[in-house]
Parts: sequence; C-alpha cells; structure tokens
Amino acid sequence: MVDTEKRSGAWCLTGDPREFERRAGAFLRADPALHTVPLSVLAGLLAGDVRFDGVSARFGVWSEAEGDRVTGAFLWTPPFAPYVSPVGPEAAEALIDALDGDAADAPGGVNGTVEATRAVADAWLRRHPGASVTEGMAQRLYRLGELAPPGPAPAGRARVAEPGDRELVARWFKEFSDEAAGGIEDGVTDEQALAWADSRIAYGGVTLWEAPDGTPVALAGVTRLVGGSLRVAPVYTPKELRGRGYGGAATFEVSRAALAAGADAVVLFTDLANATSNALYQRLGYRPVRDFSVLTFTAAAGAGVTATAAP
Repeated sequence: MVDTEKRSGAWCLTGDPREFERRAGAFLRADPALHTVPLSVLAGLLAGDVRFDGVSARFGVWSEAEGDRVTGAFLWTPPFAPYVSPVGPEAAEALIDALDGDAADAPGGVNGTVEATRAVADAWLRRHPGASVTEGMAQRLYRLGELAPPGPAPAGRARVAEPGDRELVARWFKEFSDEAAGGIEDGVTDEQALAWADSRIAYGGVTLWEAPDGTPVALAGVTRLVGGSLRVAPVYTPKELRGRGYGGAATFEVSRAALAAGADAVVLFTDLANATSNALYQRLGYRPVRDFSVLTFTAAAGAGVTATAAP
C-alpha cells in the first residue's frame, strides 16, 4: 500500500482486495449494517464474481497517525464513483488530493452517508473552482427489527431463482437499473445485467415470487452474508404488476430466509422519493438507520471531468 501525505491521519491506497480486507476488514465488520456496500462489493471481488471481470478496483484505508487506528475506508470500482465510509473534512480533503491528480481518472461522484458525501464534495469543489455537485438519489438505510408478514399476502409462492431463470433475472435487473436513474445501479448494459444475474444465481441470491400458475411476478435479491449482515437488493416488480403486494411478499420471504440463515443484521436501501416503498418496508419491520446520498460531480466547462454514477 502507498501512504498519502502525512497529516493527523493518512490514506493508504491499494488495488489488492485481499490487502484491503486485511487492513480494513475489522473496521468494516465492526458495523456491518452501516458498511453493507463495501462489505458486499469486497465479498464479490474476493469470490471472483463474473460481474467484476475486467474491473480494476481501487481501495483506501484512513488511519490515525498515532497507533495506526483505522477510522475510514473507501472502495472504488471504475467507471463508477468511490463509495466512502463516514469520514471528516480532513480525510475527505486528503482523499481528493490522492485521487484527483489525473483529470482523466478523477472521481465523477461519490456515494456514502450524507455527511461523508458532503465532506468529499466540498473538498472536490475547493479543488475545482466553478464546478458543481448534484444529488442523483437520496437514500435511507433501514435495518430489520421484528419481521412482520405482509397483510394481506398475495396468492402464490416464493422460490430461489435457478440457471434457467437467467434471462428473466437479467432483464428485470436491467429494467430496475434503468428506472433507478441516478442510483447505485444506474446505466448497466445488457452484458453487465447478465453477469449480475449469473453472479447472484450462483449463490442463491435471487428469489422470485410466483403467481399460483407459476408465472414469476416479482424479484427480490440479497447480497452474500458477510460479517453477520446481508442486504436486500434489489426488489423489483414490473410496472404492469405493481400494487398487488408481490414485491412485499418477495421481500418478506428473503428477509425470513436471511434470518433463518443466521444473519444478525438484515438491511436495505430505499429511495427517499418513493413514499410507497418506504412505507412498505416499515410495515415489514424495517427501521431507519441513516441517510445516504449519491452525488455527481460536474467540472466547469472545458475542465475534462466526466460525471458518473456511484458504484
């Protein structure tokens, strides 16, 4: 790993996921619900998920100068922007100094808690006079408390997706991604959607809700169980089938299965602009934890930095 400029703390940068896990793993697992995104992405990288083929991931660990105590981390899987754990202004400033030296390879945005993304955005704006920052999506992290069944539950049943469901799962994931403009999964290609489907199906990470005649009508995915925690993501029902409780039923089933598998923390993100989904998840027993945001950076005209969504 390479140390950045020494301040009261320092970023240590690496492109090796195993080194990142060695340095930051304990820090991330100390609060697996809060750090669900870097933990799940890191788990996929370490497992060799096909969706990360060809991705040159970058990582960083922020440590206090005295005692080398880890108090922050970031994970970057270009072309998406870095995901940054909660950090203060000094760490944010040092991170931009470390990542923003080459305009062609500069971060186009940031994802993380509201406080962390604002600190990173402010540091980026100081380095780029005349630039602007916009919010692509305001999100809320929820954690499951006491699971409650949906009422009334729709007719049908849940089943784990199999290889034969690959095309359907990929198509629905892409529809979900295209609909969530500005969100974490915005802008995936058909090839990326198929890779995502292959990755999730390989470890049983997609559950379909079927109507009584066996027709799939909704999807709920889960990340790998890491540090006792997993995340429900995504939940998708085709537009023409919404309003019938299928998404809620699928979410209930994957949440129940996660608890049965030994998960201590089951979490999910919602788009704060979607009042329906926020109300649904709370009825199922999910409780608010913290607000997150996805910010996009746009340089002043001619500066050469291209905005991009978060990872």
